[in-house]
Amino acid sequence: MATPLETFKARLARGEAVYGPFMKALDASFMEITGYAGFDFAILDMEHGPASFADMQNLIRGAALGGLVPIVRTYDSSETAISKALDLGAGGVQVPQIQSAEEARAVVRAAKYFPKGERGVCRFVRAARYSATPRNEYFAKANEALLILQVEGRKGLDNLDGILGVEGLDILFIGPYDLSQSLGVPGDVANPKVVAAIKEISERARKVNVVTGVFADTPEAARRWKAAGIQYMSYLTDVGIYLEACRGILDAIKD
Repeated sequence: MATPLETFKARLARGEAVYGPFMKALDASFMEITGYAGFDFAILDMEHGPASFADMQNLIRGAALGGLVPIVRTYDSSETAISKALDLGAGGVQVPQIQSAEEARAVVRAAKYFPKGERGVCRFVRAARYSATPRNEYFAKANEALLILQVEGRKGLDNLDGILGVEGLDILFIGPYDLSQSLGVPGDVANPKVVAAIKEISERARKVNVVTGVFADTPEAARRWKAAGIQYMSYLTDVGIYLEACRGILDAIKD
């Protein structure tokens, strides 16, 4: 039986879209519920969320129970942030604020074992079942973790071709809010300048067979980006979804 990560990769290879929210709450039951609802992945947010690594290991366990691929958005591009997330059993890491091919290559080195990179070696970690997984099997499997790079600012856009050419990149994630700021329209993610830039990035990535992703905060935006060929679709956040559900319930029952 295929693992959630294998199913995720197969769907992308077929050109299908996959869906998942950002997660900021620290209760692992939210991860289970998200999987039972039918989402494909969840992005556990350490950049703009409160989670510690101690929290993260339990959230990743919750993802496994719910059949989700747990993606950890690291708080930065440091070797420590990347390796710790992967040691805990993350299905991949999403690294923010990549602005050059040099930075992208450094992330690959930090995320992959030899011969693909130079990740610090330890097999007494949760990802290796605390050494229960044979070492050679673990190191090979570990190199299959997803590597997602976020390109958000003007400098990253200027260096896009170089970033897309870095071997080891699985998905290029476009942060629409940071992109809107760099284009002079902060927060206006539906602005024609932002929409045009995202479409251009997606088209350039597709030419070199790199999957693109984006954040959408409305169903209309998600459908628009899917029609533009974007496959890795991050929809809202757990807290935002809960807020909308609560408001919807109140609207339905109030006089």
